[in-house]
Amino acid sequence: MRQYPDRPIVSVGAVVIDGQRVLLVKRGQEPLKGRWSLPGGVVEAGEELHAAVVREVREETGLSVRAGDVVEVLDRITRDADGRIEFHYVIIDYLCQVVGGTLACASDADDAQWVDRAELTGYDLTTKVAEVIARAFALSALASTGSTRAPQGAR
Repeated sequence: MRQYPDRPIVSVGAVVIDGQRVLLVKRGQEPLKGRWSLPGGVVEAGEELHAAVVREVREETGLSVRAGDVVEVLDRITRDADGRIEFHYVIIDYLCQVVGGTLACASDADDAQWVDRAELTGYDLTTKVAEVIARAFALSALASTGSTRAPQGAR
């Protein structure tokens, strides 16, 4: 059960970057229903993390990706009006690269779009999603220069 869980639920997210664009999905399910975010979802029993992120991106967007480095590990905890934990996800976000497919909204997403980095402020992202995207762009830039130094603020 995802709502009112008795323990955190392990999930994955994909920061799919193409030049100065990032792939966003409009969430079709709670939490954050109707908000723009990164593609991703719950890891299934017996599924490895990289396989989960590849599956989730394909299910939500029709794109095939290769999962790379971890960008961030974070908690998303949502409490109800009474203060009870309604949702608790531990999310591992991966830097991903498209290797095939055609962008099409599917599964749990109400929409999927490539968004230019300069236009992200118009998508009402949560602060944490915006931070993860910024860190992913920094990691992507380092990878393209061959540097092994982590971006400032990275763990």
